[in-house]
Amino acid sequence: PEPTLEERQLAAAKEYTENLTLEEQVSQLFFARCPDVNAAEQAAEYSPGGFLLFGRDFDGKTADEVKSDIASYQSTAATPMLIGADEEGGTVVRVSANPYLRSTRFSSPQKLYAEGGLDRIRSDTEEKDALLLSLGINVNLAPVCDISSDPSSFIYPRTLGQDAETTSDYIRTVVGQMKSDGIGMVLKHFPGYGGSADTHTGQALDPRPLSDFEKNDLLPFEAGIDAGAQAVLVSHNIVACLDADYPASLSPAVHALLRDRLGFTGVVMTDDLAMSAVTDFTGAENAAVLAVQAGNDLIISSDFVTQYHAVLDAVKNGTLRKNDIEQAAQRVILWKIQLGLISF
Repeated sequence: PEPTLEERQLAAAKEYTENLTLEEQVSQLFFARCPDVNAAEQAAEYSPGGFLLFGRDFDGKTADEVKSDIASYQSTAATPMLIGADEEGGTVVRVSANPYLRSTRFSSPQKLYAEGGLDRIRSDTEEKDALLLSLGINVNLAPVCDISSDPSSFIYPRTLGQDAETTSDYIRTVVGQMKSDGIGMVLKHFPGYGGSADTHTGQALDPRPLSDFEKNDLLPFEAGIDAGAQAVLVSHNIVACLDADYPASLSPAVHALLRDRLGFTGVVMTDDLAMSAVTDFTGAENAAVLAVQAGNDLIISSDFVTQYHAVLDAVKNGTLRKNDIEQAAQRVILWKIQLGLISF
């Protein structure tokens, strides 16, 4: 029988990755924060897996200026790059916060759901995808799978604010729409944020038993994975029932839950390793090495060059296995093939 599209994509990803040097493979493991100066030069020198754009990368720019910036990065990178942004709607809007790019900010999932249920969510997702793709952004770090009904919790404003079942329907809707629009999606923040504190500013311990996650938090992630989600972002919370010692992003046990129990085969990425929950814990440099050891394929990093060299050195001195680097790079390359960035 003819190989399926999935089989052909997988074979193409394997071949592409095998033709990269070790240095090029290591570069593919990084979703680097877009530098505020000399970004095209960094893309030319390292060809990282991708650039993640924040508010400062859009601030005050017209659509043409943003397109031209992104095109300059893509044209110098040896391998086409993921270009990502967090455009969740509501409190987290990197693109639509700029009135030159959209007259109003995209609304929060809660507001959209109140206005018109899942139909309104779907039409909003479609509009958002079209805007991002028109600028050259091929990954939206959304949707938020976390469940919260407590308005005082840190994560609440970014969630749908509904129960596990309704949140799962929401995730299924958004993932399906993003897939048909051809933009990359990222389920976050695995394994579910719960009532934890803000990990941007320090460590957060989640003391809940595993049964809570199984009955509740994991369901939207399972729904997203079943709907074909291509990437999952792991939080920096310390999830005591899985690993009392390491933040989830650096924990092999948390990654095993995602891979083995939930059967996820796509790209697993860390939240930004420069966040205090990680730097307080590890010191900055070896966080990337721990992240690869834990099973991440893609590392969000505001300190890309330092961490790139740390990972490369760790492979050369035997701390990390070449095979693990190649496997991770292959998953990233496969995602790029699925998004049409690399043709085969």
